[in-house]
Amino acid sequence: MAATASRVLELLSLLQTHRQWPGPELAERLEITERTLRRDVERLRELGYRIDAVRGSAGGYRLEAGAHLPPLLLTEEEAVTVAVGLRSAVAQGLVDGEQTTLSALAKFEQLLPPALRARTDALAAALHTSPSGGVPVGAELIGALALACRDQERIRFRYRSADGTESQRSVEPHALVSQGRSWFLVAWDRDREGWRTFRIDRVADVFGTRVRFQPREVPGGDAVGYVRSSIRSLRAPLRVDVVLQVPLPEMRSRMGGWDAGMVADGDDRCVWPLTGETVAHVVSALAWIPGDVGYELRADGHLLAEIARAARRPATAARAAEEAQGLADGASV
Repeated sequence: MAATASRVLELLSLLQTHRQWPGPELAERLEITERTLRRDVERLRELGYRIDAVRGSAGGYRLEAGAHLPPLLLTEEEAVTVAVGLRSAVAQGLVDGEQTTLSALAKFEQLLPPALRARTDALAAALHTSPSGGVPVGAELIGALALACRDQERIRFRYRSADGTESQRSVEPHALVSQGRSWFLVAWDRDREGWRTFRIDRVADVFGTRVRFQPREVPGGDAVGYVRSSIRSLRAPLRVDVVLQVPLPEMRSRMGGWDAGMVADGDDRCVWPLTGETVAHVVSALAWIPGDVGYELRADGHLLAEIARAARRPATAARAAEEAQGLADGASV
């Protein structure tokens, strides 16, 4: 009986990690026959777990949401992660997040063994979060998108852009990213045939198609980095290429961490792409170039004129201060 109970719990753990398991693969993982697997599935159904079985080559077993919440099987590491996550989730911009999260946390920590509770307390004490301050999003929406990412399931939804335009999207979801004050979905847009980031507070009417897809590699291999890059491109409409009269290796060693995007332009020059929200941002970045390095700028004529105008102001102020200081020194002789 103990062996059967242990095996059924292991089956439940496997069903909770994937949305759908082929029967032969499950039986192989549990080292049992498919007939025994069917009996174990029936045992879980009697305990209140809703498990759908689909016949055929593309079928398998799928753990579905039921009418009530059955027990959830967690490892020790998962239990600690959930507890710490609940503590930090209060500040992460979910609708009614503080009230519902604290209620769930109280119920969850009541069941933690003393050793796991000590680990949770230690991790939580070292973890500091700040309120997001952004537009709150529903936990149900976050959960639906997270499941689609995990199960590699195509979804459709209605999306509202920044200017208020609404459109229907069909995507292959990759990851959810909490960045700054907002949540983002990183996904491959099937209609536009390209990677996109979607503000989750602008997503509505999510529909799961149950159609699986082969995952693609997100640009750069990092969803967080891709979201940050997308945000920068939206917030930094101004761009100027700085052609530096120094070989790339030397310039990189002199610029340190400020050499992002720098590329060689022949053997004795390199190009440094600069972006900024304003002309002032671009001019301030140019100040990081060492004084003995010659450079020229490539940009449209209007932007170059604005940069020249902005750069003249501190130069004019410095000359005026220098002349005033010279007059003061002369008067004191």
